[in-house]
Amino acid sequence: MILVISGNSYSQSSANLAKTIIGFQSTLNEEELKLATFKFNDTLRTKWTNLPVGLAERSGIKYGDLSEESKISFHDILTTVFSSQGYLKTTNIMHVDDYLLEIYEIAHSNKLIDDQVIAELRIFKWGHGYYYISIWGNVLEEDVWGLKLEGHHISLNITSVNGQVSITPFFLGTDPALVRVTQYAGMRPLSKEEDYGLELFNMFSQEQKIKAIISEDFPEDIITAPGKPQRLTTYQGIKGSELNIEQKKQLEYLIMEYLRNFERDKAGYYYEKLIKNGLNEIYFGWIGGNERISNHYYVINGPDFLIEYDNAGWIYEGDHIHTIFRDKRDDFSEDILKAHYLKHKH
Repeated sequence: MILVISGNSYSQSSANLAKTIIGFQSTLNEEELKLATFKFNDTLRTKWTNLPVGLAERSGIKYGDLSEESKISFHDILTTVFSSQGYLKTTNIMHVDDYLLEIYEIAHSNKLIDDQVIAELRIFKWGHGYYYISIWGNVLEEDVWGLKLEGHHISLNITSVNGQVSITPFFLGTDPALVRVTQYAGMRPLSKEEDYGLELFNMFSQEQKIKAIISEDFPEDIITAPGKPQRLTTYQGIKGSELNIEQKKQLEYLIMEYLRNFERDKAGYYYEKLIKNGLNEIYFGWIGGNERISNHYYVINGPDFLIEYDNAGWIYEGDHIHTIFRDKRDDFSEDILKAHYLKHKH
């Protein structure tokens, strides 16, 4: 359990976050600031992707081009947005990209992938430096602004409206799920998202498993991925009210693994919603195998938020994880923006 912080429904301090963003902007020269800054109503703000930069160019300033002073200042933003858990997951995924090509080069030398595949992989622009930062609107003077960090396997989308902060959609992924070679062998950046989900499914009776399994067709990616419908309109799987006490505890552990990525007030905000509406109204759906080295998928769908996890490896099964956390009402602060624009002309 976590300490629940009561107060503003978006109780994370927009002022504290704005202060760190303004501090970051102050470290940029005029040309860098121009690269990083966009109008808030630019349609690119709500477009996102998790693809490598070699497959999908990004807007903003490249992290690898920042001065050390700017990098330090940008990490102040990350440590304001995230708990230490979320901060370390996000930065670790950036580090994984540094040696991802090396991992595939080793796979190629071991004849696990062919010449054509490795030639395609070499143009993907993987690496710690290939993440882009973009700021939307005037954080110092306007009541509506946003910030995005995006690159391979990361899409962080922050929106602030009248001091209320939204942090979704929030995508994290890792390839590989388990590093098998190099000095980083054994690393698992998203370990508990995988472990807790498998543990929950394997706690089910045969009858419960039948209810939980939602399709015979493995989706190969999260269902609400870019280019696909961004909403799941039906509830599928087993309902929380059909779980016993121990299974409900495990479902809560799994949900909290996602919520605890955020700093304490934002995590507390979503936990309050979870307690208010209860686990009984949350559905858990499953597709695929029931062990780590197997392709598997789950979705957690409730009244307030949606969690998707997909693990579909192609060299090894169960070795390429995609996850997303979405606020069902306020991705990109949609509902609050609508209310804001009804009251204020822009």
